[in-house]
Amino acid sequence: MQNRTALIAAPLLVLTYGLLRIVDGLDGVRGPGLAWTAGHLAFLGALTLFIPIFWEMRRMLGRSALATTALVAGVVGIGCAAAQFAIDIIVGFLAADHDAMGPMFEQVKAVPGVSLAVYGAGPILFYVAQLAFAALLAGNRLVKVWVPVAVLAEIVLSAVNLDLIPVGAILLLVSFLPLMGRPTTTARHAPVHA
Repeated sequence: MQNRTALIAAPLLVLTYGLLRIVDGLDGVRGPGLAWTAGHLAFLGALTLFIPIFWEMRRMLGRSALATTALVAGVVGIGCAAAQFAIDIIVGFLAADHDAMGPMFEQVKAVPGVSLAVYGAGPILFYVAQLAFAALLAGNRLVKVWVPVAVLAEIVLSAVNLDLIPVGAILLLVSFLPLMGRPTTTARHAPVHA
């Protein structure tokens, strides 16, 4: 697979975010500050890297309708999650302390559609796309069945407790390992284009 660097860097950036998030909370509050900003920038970097990863997975699947749907959902989810993290960074810069962040977030969420698109359903599409691609790759025998299981575990762990993001990031890296050595091909049933 092309983009091997992205396959390694994206999970490592998620791991960095997860660890910095834990460090940021050691004093009992999260944000604003260096750990808050650096962690959020790391996750933004990871999100950016998922665009070529998803694009390549779609290509591996022969640009099928399901793979294209997963790509579109993934890119929309990335955009929504990136907006959330960008807002978090801006609020972190503008707020004098942690207590000042709450009212700023409430103002942002009060804008019609923002709460759903940026803090609700929108970012979920990113995780749905991760799982969809893993399942499609396994269904086309391009990866083993354990890969979508690892991706699902990564998503569930992070949803259950955000402090488990580092464990999820390691599972994500492990789920990408089979793709790193795989040459770029398309699914067996897909026509080959010159």
